[in-house]
Amino acid sequence: MALVLPSHAQVSVSLLLLLSVLGLAAGGKLLVVPVGGSHWLSMQEVLVGLKQKGHEIVVVSPEFNLHVKPSDNFTMKLYQVPISEEEINGDFQAFLKEAFEEGSFLERFHRVRERVKKLFDLGFIACEHLLKNKELIRYLEESNFDALFTDPVLPCGAIVAEHLSIPSVYLLRGIPCGLHIEATQCPSPPSYIPRLFTDHTDHMNFLQRVKNVIFDTSNLFLCDFFKPYEKLASEFLQRDVTVLDLLRKASIWLLRYDFVLDYPAPLMPNIIVVGGVNCAHKQLPQVGCAVFNSCSGRLLCS
Repeated sequence: MALVLPSHAQVSVSLLLLLSVLGLAAGGKLLVVPVGGSHWLSMQEVLVGLKQKGHEIVVVSPEFNLHVKPSDNFTMKLYQVPISEEEINGDFQAFLKEAFEEGSFLERFHRVRERVKKLFDLGFIACEHLLKNKELIRYLEESNFDALFTDPVLPCGAIVAEHLSIPSVYLLRGIPCGLHIEATQCPSPPSYIPRLFTDHTDHMNFLQRVKNVIFDTSNLFLCDFFKPYEKLASEFLQRDVTVLDLLRKASIWLLRYDFVLDYPAPLMPNIIVVGGVNCAHKQLPQVGCAVFNSCSGRLLCS
C-alpha cells in the first residue's frame, strides 16, 4: 500500500524540493564581450547589478580597451592585439571633435563616416585576434556559459555567441546604417521618425519628409563597415553568414533610449527601453532632475 503523507508534510517536502531547485538556479554564468568607451560605462552599471544578484561574470577584452578596467565584479580574460593605447585614444578623440563640428550635410557625413570607419577597423583587428586565439576560444568553449552580453555596434560578441550556441543579450544605443531596426523588424517609417543629420522633429511637412527619405539613403554607405566582419564570421563559423543573420539571433535587446531625448518608435516585445541606465550615482541639480526624469528615480538629486 502506498504511503500517504499528511498534507502539511507534503507541503514541507514540496517546499524543500523547490528551494533546492531555486538554489541551483540562483546565479548564472555570463560571458561579456564589451565595446570600449562610453558603450562600456553603461554596460558596467548593469554588470554591477548582475554581480549583486549572484551571477558569475567573465569579461573578454583586448589588453587595452577604452575605460574597460579590472574590477571585483567580474573576471577579466585579456588577449593581445597589435594596437597601441595612443592610437585608440587619438582616433576616439578625433571622432568626438569632428562629430560636433558645423558644416553641410555632406561635409559632416564624410567626416563622421571616415572616423567611424577607422574605429570599426580597430574593432575588427581586435575581433580577428580574439577569434584566432585558439587557447582563449577553447577556454570559452569549455566554460559552459549560460548567456553572452555585448553591445552589437561591433558584432564580435554576436559571432562568439553563435559559435558557442548560447543566448545573447544586447545593450546598445544604435547601430550604424540602422541594422538594429532591420534585425528586430521594427517599423521605422521616414514619415515621422527623423533620420540622422536632418535636425527634424517627429512633425514634418511634405518637403521635410522627402528630405528624410533622401537622408535615409546614407545608410547604404555605412553598411559597408560590416563587410569585413561577415567574411571573418563566415570563415570562423565555417558557413556563409551575414551580420544581419547574427543580430537576428539575439534573445533580448536593451535599448538605451530615453523618450525625453528621443522620439517614440514602435518596438518589438523582446526590446526593453533602459534609457538612464548610466545615470546612477550622478548628482544633478533639481532642474536637471526635472528634465531627465526618465532615469526612473535612480538620480540622486540634492
